[in-house]
Amino acid sequence: MRPHVVAQLAVSIDGATTGFEADQARFYAMATLWQEDVTLVGADTILAQDSAVRTAPKPGPRPDGPLLAVVDSRHRVHNLDALRELGYWSDVLALYCDQTPARAPDSTTKELVTGYDRIDLAETLTLLGRQGAKVVRVDSGGTLIGALLDQELIDELALLIHPVVVGHGPYWHDFFTTPLDLSLANAETFHPGLTWLRYCIAGGPLEEGETVGGDG
Repeated sequence: MRPHVVAQLAVSIDGATTGFEADQARFYAMATLWQEDVTLVGADTILAQDSAVRTAPKPGPRPDGPLLAVVDSRHRVHNLDALRELGYWSDVLALYCDQTPARAPDSTTKELVTGYDRIDLAETLTLLGRQGAKVVRVDSGGTLIGALLDQELIDELALLIHPVVVGHGPYWHDFFTTPLDLSLANAETFHPGLTWLRYCIAGGPLEEGETVGGDG
């Protein structure tokens, strides 16, 4: 059985994922709600933070932290060891496919290979579930989230909406074609004008007071 999958996004009022300053402190404070076993991230998201990772403090792996799983079919991410040392995750798992370019023979990074010319996301989630993962939080841009939505692999969608209109993309909803039947599970507002919307997809709303992956 695959884990419960939640996609979390910081967006503008018009749905842009870039072009504004996201409230990172609030975003990651809300992320603790799920107490995920796995943080699923796309290569583009990791590469966009490369310079910040290089200069960030590196206290070492967090033993009780989630696993960081990086979707990287073209093997573009080469700082996985540095990510492991940031103090957020217990370990790093590289997700590859059969056609991913060869890796260094002395690499110590754990790998999971699924699919032929692209990563089989459904099989990946199933295998993570077999390894004990119960909650996967997707912390990535629209490309990965769109692929998961099109394959109906996301159970919950959480949007932290910022009080700004960007006026240009990329927009998070540009990357999928499957209609979404959403049930509002929770809505909160925070100063200064942030709105938190939490939806269940196709499974109906959570029971009142219920949380997934933690005690809220």
